[in-house]
Formats: sequence, structure tokens, C-alpha cells
Amino acid sequence: MSGQNQNCAKIDEVIEQFAFSGQLMTKQPYGNGHINDTFLLVYKMPDDSQKQYILQRMNHTIFRQPQELMENVVNVTEYLRNIILSQNGDPERETLNVVKTREGGSFYKDSNDNYWRVFLFIEHTVCLEMVESEKDFYDSAVAFGNFQRMLAAIERKMFDVVLTKDLSRLGRNYLQVGQLLEDFFPRQKVRYIALNDAVDSEVENEITPFRSLLNEMYSRDVSKKVHSSYLTKAKSGKFTGCLAPFGYRKDPEDKNHLLIDEDTAWIVRKIYDYARNGSGPNRIRRRLEDEEIPCPAWWNRQKGLRDHVTKFERENPERGRFIWDFTTIKEILSNPVYIGAIASQKVNYRFKIGWMGDKKREEWIIVEGMHEAIIDRDTFDIVQEKVKSRKRADAWGNFSLFAGLVKCGQCGSTMNIRRANQKGNDRIYTCSRYNKYGVAHCTQHRIKYDTLYNIVLEQIRACARKALADEQEAAAQLRENCQADEQAEREAIQRSIDEDSERITALERIISRVYEDMIAQRISEDNFNRILENSQTEQATLKNRVMLNRERLAQQTQEQEDSTRWLEIIKDYADIQELDAVTLNRLVQKIVIHEDIDGETVRQTVEIHFNFNDKADKRRIIREK
Repeated sequence: MSGQNQNCAKIDEVIEQFAFSGQLMTKQPYGNGHINDTFLLVYKMPDDSQKQYILQRMNHTIFRQPQELMENVVNVTEYLRNIILSQNGDPERETLNVVKTREGGSFYKDSNDNYWRVFLFIEHTVCLEMVESEKDFYDSAVAFGNFQRMLAAIERKMFDVVLTKDLSRLGRNYLQVGQLLEDFFPRQKVRYIALNDAVDSEVENEITPFRSLLNEMYSRDVSKKVHSSYLTKAKSGKFTGCLAPFGYRKDPEDKNHLLIDEDTAWIVRKIYDYARNGSGPNRIRRRLEDEEIPCPAWWNRQKGLRDHVTKFERENPERGRFIWDFTTIKEILSNPVYIGAIASQKVNYRFKIGWMGDKKREEWIIVEGMHEAIIDRDTFDIVQEKVKSRKRADAWGNFSLFAGLVKCGQCGSTMNIRRANQKGNDRIYTCSRYNKYGVAHCTQHRIKYDTLYNIVLEQIRACARKALADEQEAAAQLRENCQADEQAEREAIQRSIDEDSERITALERIISRVYEDMIAQRISEDNFNRILENSQTEQATLKNRVMLNRERLAQQTQEQEDSTRWLEIIKDYADIQELDAVTLNRLVQKIVIHEDIDGETVRQTVEIHFNFNDKADKRRIIREK
């Protein structure tokens, strides 16, 4: 720092002039600034705690009027302090706090005519010299936006000068900067000064608009390079977040790689267990609170990762840490990071605008197998289906045993449970689309709750007993049901792959020979380009078909594994006496109700789609209309 060694000798004299409490323990140079000389002071308080301060010698060759500068700083920080207090914030962390001299001043002038000031040090914060993630950009923008919003007092005539280090500190959007310089500041009778760029709004300067445009061009170029860098990392499956997802921690050897954090991973597993067993995000949130499991913000503070305090903790300091935010549960249940995948590029950004909305899930860049999974793939997939079809409690606060599982076979809508009539106690399921829009849009598809319960219970028993009676025969039967003509289909797919692969190789040879003919001038360059274009187009089509067919083969292999897994699970339910939500969500993917109406007769088919079993079990019912 400039002149820092010469000013160290003056520190003791300066320290005596400020109203510190406690005993001075250490004083040392701090930071990498090039304008002011900065020192960190550490004091020991009477209760053995520590308090830190920032001591600065103001460079009065740059800040030529330090008295007015500090008057401005005090006015701004006191105004911000009042705003922060009115919003139940923490002014000791959200704005600068000027430490007064023993005489009550905001600065001290030493015997060498140097000007000194002291601020309360804000602990557990970082000053980024280079951003490392999109979140760093976002957080910086949010902080700057909050500051700008609080400075709306400029319209109340509380300030008459705005001072920045250079023009880029005012902004890098040349339209907004131009509006401030050419309209807002003059209209408010405010003088603007950029020190390093020699910009003064009271002095005509025709270069200023071009300087502002160059600042934006530089910012745009940096934005492109940063986006390109993150896109490259996303495609290679590197984690680029500022903070590891809950349940993981960053690898000390590689910040782009994740390791399981066993301190919190058990909570993630518990959340997925609850979801798989039929609980929605709100129910999970209440159960975590009842079990007094702290939320992620609390864990981050314990690990020294963040100092954020949730609104629930501010409202209820004793129990607020056990209250989880609904969106946190939803994000955990939908994030593929927990099956070992890195999902990136989830949002749309635009230069100067920022966030433009979330991308569709199919537009994400997802790279699997990048780290150890906390949740197995089967559980994750089942939970995604449960979350999509999750239903709320009824008017009495009760959750239906089949919540989210029963679907209309005609329109695909979820079927709702209700009383058959106001006097009776019979509960029935009916199509929600029919309930909303009437018979013009769908039929009722009515089925009694007790009827559905008995059908599902009996079907589970039947499948389990069949598996126990002859496990080997049941496995063969299940494979036969799940995959009709599987062997013939696999052979046909493999033949197609072999034929397409041979054709791709042949096309490579053709391209090579034609190229040699062109070099030997046996064919023209135009003919070569035409043959090359046609060959490459055919190659692209063939390669895509090979890829899709290989995926089909892999899917069939997965179905065989699912059949074996299904038999292992279902055997445990041969003697089941009653159904519960845990059993249903473990075994059943969905239940589809079809119906055909013939005059006064209604023929219904109940299709039970089990997890790990592509073939639906069907039961037919005939009832009067």
C-alpha cells in the first residue's frame, strides 16, 4: 500500500484518539487497496470475546476534501441505518458503522496532517477481486440494487454530491448512466464526480458518453467469456456453485467436485424416505420441525459457510432453526445432484437484464456419474412421480390413502375423493375434470373407495403369492408380460444397429475415395462437395438411429432388472391384511380407471400399474349407472 510503512509509526497516536473499548491485542496491515492505507485492529472485550475494527488513513491527495467526504459518509450510513432498522435488519452487518473519536468527530487529523477514520469490521464476509460463479454476479447485483434503492433519498434533497472512484462504478449500462448524467442528476441539482476519469457533471465533457459506451462493451465482453467458461464446465459435469447442495461438501482437492457430507446427508435421505412413502413437501416440513431437525441455513452457519439467518429464526430465535422453507424441500426433492448428476444451465440470462426465467428441465445440461449418490435412482424416479401427482388434504385435514395415485382413463386427470352424498358416509372417487366442467368434457368414472381398496389389496396379495409359489416361473411369466416378443424385438434392433454401423463405415470409405479422386482431378470439386454433403447427411441420420436403438436395448435390459427387483419386493406382501400409504407408494405407480357406458350399464376396468412392472394388472367391474 502507498506510504504504509511511513504511517505505521503514527498508528499508536491515532488509536488513542478513537473511542475504542477493551484491550488492543493486534494491529496489522489489511487488504489489497491502492488508495487508502488500511489496518485491522483486534480488541479483547471484558467478556473475553473479540471485536475487530478497520482503521484507514484517507489519501487526501485524491480525496481533497476529507471533511466533506466523511460528512457525506456519516449522512449516508445514518440514513441507511434507520432504513435497515425499520425493516428489522441488522445495521452492524448491512451498512458501514463509523466509530467516533473521543471528541465525537468522524475522523482524526494527526500531527502530519493525515486524516484517519475507523469503521466497525464486518466479520465473515468476502470482498471478491474476481468472481468465481454466476451466483457471485447475482449476489453482487442484489447488494448493489439494495444500496441503490436505499439511496432514493437523493430525491428528497438529502445529498448534493455523488462521488465514485471512476465512471464504471456508477454503472456499465451506458443508457442508464446517460440518463443519470444527462437527466436525473441535473434535475435533482446533484453534482456527480468520477475521480479517476476526471468526470465532473459541472464541466462539459464530450468524451464521457463514449467512455460509458466502452465500459459497457468491456462488461459485455467479460459476460460472454464468463458464460462460455461456465458452459464448458457444465458440459464436462463440473460443479460451479458457490455453495455445495445440502448434503454435500466441496472436495478440498477440487472445488468443482462434490463429496458426501455425512453430517447432513442423513437428512436428505430422510426427506426422500418421507416423500417415497407419500408425504408432500408441506408434510415433510412439519415432520422435520416436529423432530427438531435444523434447516440448511443453521448448518451453514455451524460450518462457517454462510451467516444468513432465516426469517423464521428472526421471528422465533428459540425454535426458528427447525422451520424449513417449503421451496427448500421442493428443490431437494427435484435436484438430480442427489443421484450423482450435475445439472447446470437451469435459467435464462440476458446481458444487462439478468434472470429471464427458468429453463424447462429438458433444456438443462445434466451430466451423470460425477460424484457419489446419496439417493438411489429408483427412489429418485418414484419420488418425481409422487411429487407431480401430490394432492392436498381434504376439508377435514385428512389425506386420502390413494392421494395422487388414481387417474381417469379417459382424460388423464386426477380423480378426487368425496362423499357420495351429504347424508351418507360412502366415499367415492370421481374425475376432477368431470367435477369442474361436466359431462361435455368427461364422464364421472365413479368408483367406491371401499371397492378400490379391496381390489388393490387383493391384487397385491395375488401377485405376492404367485411370486412365492414358484419364484422362477413367476419371473419368467413377469418377463413375458412386461416384454411381448422381447427376444425377436431385441434381435431386430441389434440387426438394425449392425446394418447401420456397417453403412456408416462404408460411407467413411466412400468419402475417403472420393476425396482422393478430387485430389487426382478425376472429379470436380463441386461434385466432391455434393457427394460429401449427401454422405454426411446420411451418416448423421444413421448415427442418430444407432444411438436411439442402443438406448432401446439398454431400456430392455433395465426392464429385466426391474422385473427381478419387483419379485424381491412383492414377496413380502403375501399375507398383507390392510393397506397403508407406505405400502401403496412403495408398490404402486398409478391406478387408472376406465369406463364404458352402455345404456344403464357401466363397465369399468381398474388398471393397477406397479413400480418396476410395465404390465398393468386389470380388474373389471360392472355396475348400474
